[in-house]
Amino acid sequence: METAAAVSVSRSACRTALPSPAARQGRVAFPRRPLSAAPSQRLVARRAAADDNAEEELPIEKRFAAFPTVMDINQIREILPHRFPFLLVDRVIEYKAGEYAVAIKNVTINDNFFPGHFPERPIMPGVLMVEAMAQVGGIVMLQPEVGGSQDNFFFAGVDKVRFRKPVIAGDTLVMRMTLTKYQKRFGLAKMEGKAYVGGDVVCEGEFLLISATG
Repeated sequence: METAAAVSVSRSACRTALPSPAARQGRVAFPRRPLSAAPSQRLVARRAAADDNAEEELPIEKRFAAFPTVMDINQIREILPHRFPFLLVDRVIEYKAGEYAVAIKNVTINDNFFPGHFPERPIMPGVLMVEAMAQVGGIVMLQPEVGGSQDNFFFAGVDKVRFRKPVIAGDTLVMRMTLTKYQKRFGLAKMEGKAYVGGDVVCEGEFLLISATG
């Protein structure tokens, strides 16, 4: 005759041996794992990954927009009296009459000063950077809006000029010239100038332009 303790042990063993309801239906129950991030965060992460992949697939020649053109070289030639080899402005990319102009000079190995400055290390001369910036200042002043013309405005002087980094063949020199003071009675225009390559300042200074008929 079985004792009560033996009966209890047998029933417990039977219950342990029986499969769970999920197992009897052919399913295996796994423990739930906590979500690593909220659904919205996971969606943002997937979109960011898709954007990164799209950028990687875009060829490098299509990733960067070209500079805009406010004045092309033909319009610049109508304003400035300079010609080869001393016209040092290729394109105006932003302009506000009587206030400022932003222009570019594409520095190439074919520029006539590189064979002598220097043959083994082509660096744009600092005085030509200053000249190029002065020409951009001339574009601001040689306009009908400020009473200028090719015949009466000249580059008169510079002050506090600093050269921060060398400009070499292959660089694009971006120059901003801003009119800070204009004494029309005396024909004097004072300007602040900064030149950049790749967003870094390479040259800066104060410029003085004067009217021959002022």
